[in-house]
Parts: sequence; structure tokens; C-alpha cells
Amino acid sequence: MSPRRSYDQYCSAARALDLVGDRWTLLIVRELLAGPRRYTDLHADLPGVSTDVLASRLKDMERDGLTTRRRLPPPGAAYVYELTRRGRALLPVLQALGEWGQGELGEPRPTDAVRAHWFALPLLRALAGCEGEGVVEVRLEEGVFHLYVGAGEDTPVYGDGPAPAEPDARLVLDSATCTALARGEAGLADAVRRGQVTVTGDGTLAKALREAA
Repeated sequence: MSPRRSYDQYCSAARALDLVGDRWTLLIVRELLAGPRRYTDLHADLPGVSTDVLASRLKDMERDGLTTRRRLPPPGAAYVYELTRRGRALLPVLQALGEWGQGELGEPRPTDAVRAHWFALPLLRALAGCEGEGVVEVRLEEGVFHLYVGAGEDTPVYGDGPAPAEPDARLVLDSATCTALARGEAGLADAVRRGQVTVTGDGTLAKALREAA
């Protein structure tokens, strides 16, 4: 394993960038906020990363205490990577970075890859002001994912695919609405009121979204 590069500056921001400033590192964190992932799953959801670079970044992140690797019991018997508590503590960093970058989204470029669950963090920000906590299933044209609103620090933030059980709320919206939310051009309550987001469910979150609208 190659030695970690450093800015050699006595500054907490520089020290943080020593660990997470390399290309792809924070996007790997974004994927692992969904919980344990296999190498092949990570590679599939990080289009553009080479196998060598992904392997190198995962080794660096494990060395630096951001991730761990473990073997699943049979019949899975595959290795998975997951964030440590220190790695999960990067969630507010990613949220702040995403909010800062809202204005850079613009219209999707022809070369842009899209995964439904990449909208998970923007929608979590949009749900931050809602009363209640629980599981929210989100249905987009690009696919389905679910969010854990108010999740504890030791649990996943979101998951790909439908919710594992009946969700507290289910949101159905189109790509244009979701993109507007991700850009910060629209609020979730306003989108519900205008009928751009359909809310179903009997949980506290569903009721709060309908009442806010």
C-alpha cells in the first residue's frame, strides 16, 4: 500500500483533505451511506471509476479508519465494505457540499450517468424540516429507493429499491420535480401542494407532508 499523501499543513481542513480529498473518495462514502456494499455493487454505481482506482481508494479508506471490510456468512460468502462511525460522520459534509453545489447542476449533460438513489441526499435535506421520522419510499422514473429519516448514527441513511417493509410515507414524483428539488429551486411542501409529488401512507411523516402542503 502506497504511503498517504499529505498537504503537510497544520490545519484541520488540510488534514481532512489528506483523508477525503482524493478523487472518488467522497462518492464512495455517498454509496456506503446505504449500508454494506460489495465491490461489484460499488463499481456498478460509480460509473467512470477504474477497478484499480476503486480498489486503491477502498484500501486507503480502510487504512484511515473510514471503512471496514468483512465477509458475509454463507450463502453470501462475499466481502462487503461499510463505513465506520468516523466514516458515517461525513454525512453532514456531503450534505453541505451537495447544498453548495446545487447551482452547478443545470440541465443534465448527455454524458451524465444517473442513478435514482443519487437523489437520496437532496431529498433528505428537503425532508429535514418535517415532523417525525421513519422510512420514506421514493418512486422516480429512474427507479425506486428508500430513505431513513431521523436514522441513528449506526444505521444506513438510505437504501436502493423498495422499502423492506411498509413505509411510513411513499412519495411519487417525476424527474423534473426531483431535479428541481435537488437544485433547490422548489420546496417539498410546495411541490406536494401543487400536485407534483403524491404522498401516501399513514405515518407521521406522511401526515406532516400533507399538512404542510
